[in-house]
Amino acid sequence: MNAIKLKLLPLYLLSLLLLFSCSSDDDGPDPGPVAINNPDQDIDEFIWRGMNFWYLYKGSVNDLANDRFANDQELFQFLQQFDSPEATYDALKSTRTITVNNQVFNEDPFSFIIPDYVVWENSQQGVVTSNGMSAGFIVVPNTNNVLGYVRYVVPGSDSDTKGVTRGMYFDAIDGIKLTTATDLSASFFSPNAYTIDIVTFDGATVTGTGQTISLTKAEITENPILSSKTIDYQGEKIGYMMYNAFRDPFDGDLNDAFGQFKNDGITDLILDLRYNRGGSVRSTTVLASLITGQFTGEIFNKRNYNPEVQAIFQDQAPQVLTDIFTNVTLEGNNTPLNTLGLTRVYVLTSRLSASASELILNGLDPYIDVIQIGETTSGKYQGSITIYDTDNFSRTGPNLNPDHRYAIQPLVVKSSNANDVTDYAAGFLADVSFSEINRLFAGQDIGVIGEVDEPHLKTALDLITMGTTATTDSNKVGITDHELYWDPESELPGYQHMYYDLENSPFSRTTTKE
Repeated sequence: MNAIKLKLLPLYLLSLLLLFSCSSDDDGPDPGPVAINNPDQDIDEFIWRGMNFWYLYKGSVNDLANDRFANDQELFQFLQQFDSPEATYDALKSTRTITVNNQVFNEDPFSFIIPDYVVWENSQQGVVTSNGMSAGFIVVPNTNNVLGYVRYVVPGSDSDTKGVTRGMYFDAIDGIKLTTATDLSASFFSPNAYTIDIVTFDGATVTGTGQTISLTKAEITENPILSSKTIDYQGEKIGYMMYNAFRDPFDGDLNDAFGQFKNDGITDLILDLRYNRGGSVRSTTVLASLITGQFTGEIFNKRNYNPEVQAIFQDQAPQVLTDIFTNVTLEGNNTPLNTLGLTRVYVLTSRLSASASELILNGLDPYIDVIQIGETTSGKYQGSITIYDTDNFSRTGPNLNPDHRYAIQPLVVKSSNANDVTDYAAGFLADVSFSEINRLFAGQDIGVIGEVDEPHLKTALDLITMGTTATTDSNKVGITDHELYWDPESELPGYQHMYYDLENSPFSRTTTKE
């Protein structure tokens, strides 16, 4: 789950914030001037203050304790040892581990720092610099060679106009063959332009085609609804939606799509979250409410902050600690939702399904049947907020520092459903197994998104209409040693996040939702 975009903080919260921050006026005697040589001191101090107040795992980091430094001078001496804001931030994150289902996980693998908050803010509005190709990478069996494969292409993007399609493979970028030693960040993620060499792959052998495609990144607006349609299948009307990110500005489009489902009289819904890494909890609440509609006012999600912040909210604004099912949109105009009143939903997942996508699974589970088809999900139950260098850490707060554009996105809250289920670091295990990666290694086609013969979708369609699914090679082939589970998009600021927005909380106006 990732982020609360902080807009306002009440005076009592600001007062406590100042209390927890270092103050040489109130702490012990000044030990005398000590030379501080830290060109990033303002940024580093902002990072420490933000983490000291908000960080979910503050108790796991000794250097974030309220009494760790006797005065500002000691704090500044501590901070000058780091050679960059990124190093400072990394040093203040928890390194503890937790054990779930006999598996060991880092307590915080998800907090990140934002070098340019303008770029980050644009990404949350769906505005990104991209060539429009979403790609994954696999290792060719019995070799060190790597193949990129296309998951999907954003309509109208450069990749779309250049003829890139789902299921294509490429084995070289700018003519350089990909191997397990390739720095994919430098070759694939960072450049604004590159070429890819198209090949075919039958599960064992890579064959060149001689085709090279040149791709250039540009600023595009990506609607997270990649596909939405009503499918007539075996006499049933079934709604299908591939939804790739939870983004508030597109909640109107989401509501319109469900209005079409409602007009079409669908009896079942397939929600495709296989590539959805998360996003706005507000949008997640809207989507859960659209699927149902019969639980308005009931708890969809509970929020659990660090003890200090939790106590403040519990005392002053307990409504902030829950997200409830709604019957109106929560972004702007409170438009009535086109709710479906379903008592079950089929959700397609993969290992990329994370955060707010998992919140859908967990939050709906106490109320309706959630049938998960695909792979075990990522296992991210925490949310974050965007913290800015202002007096109260909000984007519009007093004294925004004009000298830099750093912001931080730390985990500040963990999510639980109405039955208090949380801490699912091992992810959610699918009810019906399906692996797109396995199909690739079986030499099988992965199909066209939204078409009835697309294998992942067809598995759900058959389950709905026949109560069973055909056994395929995609569910049998073991490829653990061959999957390169690295994604260049993991270096994007919004990767695997669930974020919260306090703009519509009781701090800014009288609502019960965010």
